[in-house]
Amino acid sequence: MAIDFRLTARQRELQLQSRKFARDVLSPALEAETLPTAEERFAATKPAYEALIAAGFLRKCIPLSAGGESAGLIDTAIVVEELYSVNASATLTLIGTVLGLLPVLIGGTEQQRNRLLPRFLEQSAAPLAGFCATEPGGSANAGSPPPGEGVRTTATLRGDRWIIDGRKSWVSSATGWDRKGADLLSILCRTDSDAPPERGISILVVERPASGLVFERAIDAVGHRAHLLPEFNLRAVSVSRDNVLGSVGGGLALTGACFTGAAALVGIFAVALMRAAFEFTLGFARTERRGGIHPIIEHQAVGYALADAKIAIETTRCLCWRACQAVDVQSPAAQELAIEAKIHGSETAVRVLTDLMRVVGIESYDHALPLGRLLQDALALPLFGGGNIGVRRRQLHAMLKHPDYDPLTASCEAEV
Repeated sequence: MAIDFRLTARQRELQLQSRKFARDVLSPALEAETLPTAEERFAATKPAYEALIAAGFLRKCIPLSAGGESAGLIDTAIVVEELYSVNASATLTLIGTVLGLLPVLIGGTEQQRNRLLPRFLEQSAAPLAGFCATEPGGSANAGSPPPGEGVRTTATLRGDRWIIDGRKSWVSSATGWDRKGADLLSILCRTDSDAPPERGISILVVERPASGLVFERAIDAVGHRAHLLPEFNLRAVSVSRDNVLGSVGGGLALTGACFTGAAALVGIFAVALMRAAFEFTLGFARTERRGGIHPIIEHQAVGYALADAKIAIETTRCLCWRACQAVDVQSPAAQELAIEAKIHGSETAVRVLTDLMRVVGIESYDHALPLGRLLQDALALPLFGGGNIGVRRRQLHAMLKHPDYDPLTASCEAEV
């Protein structure tokens, strides 16, 4: 029987190493979230991010086949749960960089990978990458045919150069540490206005330094307070015609492939936040009497709330690991499982965190305790990587409508 949720000795060591790093390095870096502006907060995380790079955590998220150390998405999930449970902002900067590299890793040629990846494999400096898909006004209908707008950023071929014009927003770390741009940007563009979206949209890679990237503002987000989410303009950004990742016109398909794995990791984000909230609330319930005789964990309502939270954590982690494994083996069920992990995990986290705040009471509304911060971070998860309503449920709906859909594919796939 192939079902086995035990970690290998190597994965257990990876888990413990990540846990220790998060406790020793990322926990103190939470102080960055107290600074007044979004850019100041982000800049203050740079030493922690540099430490992540120096410790090899970016390499641990890049596949072995590309020169990294990751044996698969489950490895990444193990690392992410430990890091994100302690410091969501710095961890999101790391995973945003991984997402920015995915079009290169999945759709890039060998020559493109050899040229673009080395700086991200080195355990030095603070390299950043971003996947520039979202645009002001939203991108839930990125593939909308005319008269819908869909992707509004354009890339026009002039001689041997693509000229990119448009605006992007909500892209992790896209404008870099200095507003001049991340080291690598994968930009979703409309390359043929006359073609249908499935053949008229491409992903182009822009390397730093590139002129024409204009910072507009840093979004003052509700959660992930020390993570940079900029809005910026692309004004006649020029790149080689060879900077297309995948095929010209194949951008939507490549985007979908990149965001399948990302969806499963959003579910892991949810596990991490619920875990952190549960651990705090359990300790609180064991010690606080709230004016009574016994610690409040002795009260049935508190015990039930803690039990329900723990069940949610374990079930969500199992679903996410199943989705990650499906992505790793390129299962036909991978997309369905990843979307389910994302939707279930993100919405469960918001509910569980709210329930645990009720256990603690009004003091949970004080930023001196971690629950408010954790809930602020959790509120983004139903919106990340394709919002649950605008994108992810639509994708599941499309699967269900397909005449060849088999509702047992995700649960009864045979080993090949």
